[in-house]
Amino acid sequence: MIPMDVNELRGVHTLVIMAMFFGIIWWAYSSRRRRPNDEAAHLPFDDDEMEKRTLEQEKTEKKR
Repeated sequence: MIPMDVNELRGVHTLVIMAMFFGIIWWAYSSRRRRPNDEAAHLPFDDDEMEKRTLEQEKTEKKR
């Protein structure tokens, strides 16, 4: 059995990390993730809409 040199170990490590990176990219942009990604992208705007509705409710409650 031939012992592995530290540089060969580094090369294998680089290939494993690169494969993991491309796997994550493939997973993130797959068609199954489109709806969850779209929902996550709209979360900051949903908070603004919720705040506007809350302010409108407070205004109508104060008028009573």
